[in-house]
Amino acid sequence: MSDDVNPAEHSPLSTSAPLRRAEHREGSLTRVIEQQTAKIPSHFFLTASLAAMALSGALEFRDNARASRFVGSWVAPLLMMGVYNKLVKTFGTY
Repeated sequence: MSDDVNPAEHSPLSTSAPLRRAEHREGSLTRVIEQQTAKIPSHFFLTASLAAMALSGALEFRDNARASRFVGSWVAPLLMMGVYNKLVKTFGTY
């Protein structure tokens, strides 16, 4: 049997068992970062992205287009960090 085969993959009792191998392990620095960021409430990232949208809109109305676009570019990374934070909280660190 090959190391790439997950024996529980086709089991009628389980949906999909995770295959954990040594080469898929994260480093100790990644584990520490995930443990620390998991302490941040998930709503923080949503609130920060909404605040960035509001600030970007306010700057746009004040005819400061360059600053508006700079602050507006923060929205997507903040939302992605929120999704990552939620995934770490849901599935934990490996």
